[in-house]
Amino acid sequence: MGKTETLQEFYQHKFRHIPEKLQQDLGHFNVFRMEDCMVDGDITVKYSRRDFYKVSLLRGDTLFHYADKTVEVKGSALVFFNPQVPYSWESLSGDYSGYFCIFKESFFTGATRSNIHDLPMMVPGGIPSYSLTKSQDKEVTQLFKKMLTEINTDYVYKYDLLRSYLTEIIHYALKMQPSETLYQHADAKSRITAVFSDLLERQFPIESPAQRFSLRSANDFAKQLSVHVNHLNRAIRDTTGKTTTTHIAERLTAEAKALLKHTNWNVSEISYALGFEEPAHFSNFFKKQTTLTPGAFRIV
Repeated sequence: MGKTETLQEFYQHKFRHIPEKLQQDLGHFNVFRMEDCMVDGDITVKYSRRDFYKVSLLRGDTLFHYADKTVEVKGSALVFFNPQVPYSWESLSGDYSGYFCIFKESFFTGATRSNIHDLPMMVPGGIPSYSLTKSQDKEVTQLFKKMLTEINTDYVYKYDLLRSYLTEIIHYALKMQPSETLYQHADAKSRITAVFSDLLERQFPIESPAQRFSLRSANDFAKQLSVHVNHLNRAIRDTTGKTTTTHIAERLTAEAKALLKHTNWNVSEISYALGFEEPAHFSNFFKKQTTLTPGAFRIV
């Protein structure tokens, strides 16, 4: 899986330039026609995570690879993507069109009573695709067209209006049933391993004693990914030859070594930051992994 794509990289890849003041615009929002975002005559969407949200109205027969799942879409569909889960999509017909908008979480904050990452279409493990009839396609298209018109105006409150259009699209989908054409992709084990590895790595580095490593077990990761823990364990073992627990322990050990060598935090602070309830538990874990106590490793 490729590294997380940033907003800057998205604009550079699609348009060969980065908008002014993008760095300062934490609540970034923009909207596009699909046809205007082709690179070298095609729309290329590699399998990776993005650091922004995306809502697409896509027409054509497509496959969406989403975490360890694949969603098949025929005709028109609303599809929701979030920064938690990597994705890609491929056209089956070569004939596609539509619209999409991208935005940061802070743009949406306060727009609904729920946090955006708690919405059903944004939850890891959920189905992000909603098939549309011709009449539904027409209604959603009108909302995207309003966005395209509004984004280019000088209206001082235009982003409030754009937020309203986005919220209307989300509520439109919430009233519907998600697409049911869902199956495990041939590369499902590799995909779920990639998502697990990404979630594990995103918890590091530990930069403050107040920061805490929270996903510490296979069950923790399985809940986050909305899969059964046995499915997660099988996929990771078959793909890497190691258990989920081994991967977590190895990454914890690497971070513990870095903190012991490169910070002046005491062992209790490091123990807490790495998610251990007691320093003695951390010491026992570290000695099992390295044959040395944390104190002995620090002076080697």
